[in-house]
Amino acid sequence: MTQSPAVRITGRSGPVRIGERAARTLVTELARINDPKAALLVGASPDSAVLAAAIEALLPGDRLTVVPVEPVGATALREHVTAQGRWVADRVSVVDSLAEAEPAEVVIAGEAFVGTAEETRGGIEGLAKYLSDGAVLSVATVATPGRTTGAAAELARQDALNGVGTDLVVRNSPPVRVYRLRFTPASPASADRLAPAHRPSSVPLTRGMHIDSNGVAAAGIALGLAALARVARPSSKLWLLPALAAGPVAAFFRDPERDVPEDPSAVVASADGKVLSVQRLHDERFGDGEWLRVAVFLSVLDVHVNRAPVAGKVVDYFVADGGFVNAMKPDAEHNVAAYTVLDTARGTVVVAQRTGLIARRIVQRAPIGALLARGERFGLIRFGSRTDVYLPAEAADPLVGPGDKVVGGSTVIARWR
Repeated sequence: MTQSPAVRITGRSGPVRIGERAARTLVTELARINDPKAALLVGASPDSAVLAAAIEALLPGDRLTVVPVEPVGATALREHVTAQGRWVADRVSVVDSLAEAEPAEVVIAGEAFVGTAEETRGGIEGLAKYLSDGAVLSVATVATPGRTTGAAAELARQDALNGVGTDLVVRNSPPVRVYRLRFTPASPASADRLAPAHRPSSVPLTRGMHIDSNGVAAAGIALGLAALARVARPSSKLWLLPALAAGPVAAFFRDPERDVPEDPSAVVASADGKVLSVQRLHDERFGDGEWLRVAVFLSVLDVHVNRAPVAGKVVDYFVADGGFVNAMKPDAEHNVAAYTVLDTARGTVVVAQRTGLIARRIVQRAPIGALLARGERFGLIRFGSRTDVYLPAEAADPLVGPGDKVVGGSTVIARWR
C-alpha cells in the first residue's frame, strides 16, 4: 500500500464505479455500531458515493478519517468536507497520506480492488495495519461468474481465512461483491452495541416491505417458464400457470422491516409462526446443563426469514442429517436441521432451522466469527417449517406458551434474569 500524498487501491485495471447501493453495503459496519467509534476511509474523492454514505452513517460521537484517492489530493477533499457544514467538518478529517492515519474500528476501502492477486494481498495487508482489535475491514471487488482470478480470487481466499460476511450487490455497474474481514477476534459482548446490518440480499419494494433475493430469483424462474411455454405453445393457456404463480412465490419470501425491542434483557422470536412447545431439556451437543427450548412452527403463509434472537457472536454452525416429516409432529425432532451457535454475554444460545415435509432448503448467511445484533436477519427456510431457540435454562424465563403467535425480531419470547 503506497504512502504517497494520495492513495490508489484499484491496481492496474483502473477504477470501478461504486454506486449508492454498493456504497451503503461497504459502510454497513460503520452504520451499525451505535456507540462512538473511529472509522478510516481510504481512497475517496469529493464525488465518491462511499464518502457520502460514510458521512450519512456518522453519529454525534464518531470520528471519520479520510485518505484521498489519486490524483485528487487532500486540498479538494478538505474543501468538499468543509462545504458539508459544521456538523460534518467537526467529525471528518482529511489526511495527506495513509501514514498519518490512526487505528480505527472500521476501515473501508473506498475503491474496488481490480488488480492482480499479489497487488490485492499487499493492499489488504497495508489496510489491516490500521485495524484496532476486533475491527472490520470492508472491501469490494468486481463480481465475476465462474472461475475467479486476480483480485477476486485473493479476496475469496481472504474471506475463507478471515471473512465475517459477504454481500453480492447486483444493482451496481458492474456488479460487485463486498467482503468484511476481521483479523483479530471480536468480543461477543460487542454485539450488544450493534444494530441489525443492512442486507442487499433483501430487495426493497416499499419502505417497510422487502423481498429476499431468493424470492426474486424464484419469481424470475416462474416468469421465464411462462415465457417459454408461451413461445412453445402460443395457442395454449398453459403459460398462465407459471405466470400466475410468480406473485405468490415471491410473497413466500417477503421480508418486512421489524421494530426490534431495545430492552437488553429481551430474547426475541427467531421467526414468525405459532409456538409448538416450550420445554426444558438436555442436549450434550451444546454443552452441559439444562436448556430452555422454544419451538416455533412456520406455515407456508408465514414470513420465512430467520432472525437472531439475541445479540452474539457466531462460534459454530453445523447441519444434522435426518428426515423430512411434518414439522408439527414430534418426529420432526429428527428432521434435517442447521444449528447456529451464538456466544453471548449471558452464555451460549443456539438457533435450529429445521426442515419439514415441504421445506427442504435451509439458507444460513452468518459465517463463524460474525457478530449478529438482536433481530438481525441471518437466513431463511424455504417454504415454512420450524425454528427452535435454545437458551440456558438457569438464565432465562419464557414469556410465551404453546399456541401463541409470534413475530420474528419483535415478539419477546423470553427474558434474561
